Amino acid sequence: MSTTVTGTPTTRTTRPRMLRGLTWLVLRQHRAAFGCLLALMALGSLWIVIQRGRMTDLLEAGGWPERTVPLPVVGEGYGTITTLLGLLPGIIAVFVGAPLIAADQEQGTAQLVTTQSVTRRRWLLAKLGWCYLITLVTCSVLSAVFGWWYRPYHSVLPDIWMDPSAFDTTGPVLPALALFLTAAGVTIGLLLRRVLASMVVTFFFAVATQTVWGMFRDHLAPTRTLRFPLNGEFPARLDDAYEVDRWVGSADGHLYGWGSCAEVTEKATNACVAEKGIVDNVVEFLEYDQMGRMQWTGAGILLAGTVVLTAFALWWASRRPL
Repeated sequence: MSTTVTGTPTTRTTRPRMLRGLTWLVLRQHRAAFGCLLALMALGSLWIVIQRGRMTDLLEAGGWPERTVPLPVVGEGYGTITTLLGLLPGIIAVFVGAPLIAADQEQGTAQLVTTQSVTRRRWLLAKLGWCYLITLVTCSVLSAVFGWWYRPYHSVLPDIWMDPSAFDTTGPVLPALALFLTAAGVTIGLLLRRVLASMVVTFFFAVATQTVWGMFRDHLAPTRTLRFPLNGEFPARLDDAYEVDRWVGSADGHLYGWGSCAEVTEKATNACVAEKGIVDNVVEFLEYDQMGRMQWTGAGILLAGTVVLTAFALWWASRRPL
């Protein structure tokens, strides 16, 4: 005697993913790197808020702004934060940008993905888009929070506004520089096709870029000139200014180098001044109110470079096998 057991087949339901396709693939593949950047953003912002709170408490206790407070009051945290923010664009370029495509080329993943239903350009755009987005969000938030600390208290902080520790870490410069170096790292990785070699070359490229950027920074806005009497008091307007150059000038407007009458004796100096008719100090400078315009101009140049590098990477990838 046989018995037949019948029953209703059970269907297994799976919860739909919030992220699908290329988005899921890219975020899963680079979840460690992207997660580290977002964690760095959160922890760095918290650290800046804590350090700012400590400094403001010390300033209030010292009677600032009515009374002058010694510079050591800012504490050691400020220098550490500016150093790390200055290194951040290069770190992202080396450890995120350079391996982004090079690792897939070296391991053969690029060939595997681009032989599926996904086109090569769409795959590259997805990887670049998410990399740029995470970089932009991380650096923009850190720059905004640090700017919230720096700008109201820049007069008591040890760095002047044209120093890279202030100029390159506040406003749009930090995210723009990070995007440019990251795009350079991606392009270098695409060309070299090896992770370690790409990271090394990207490191040296980042160092060279930031060195050249430091030489170029004071050309982002037209300078201003101020004349004041040779033996007069130093104008208060120049207290917060970045001095580009300085001369001495005669009454007819002729300029001489600052050390033109630096003679051995005071008598000889006075004779030189009288002979040349020198009556004024002449200072060429940039003022603090130009900082924002200079930062946006520099950020625009860096973002244009990012677009050029990205376009080149897409063009190169479309014409060469990955």
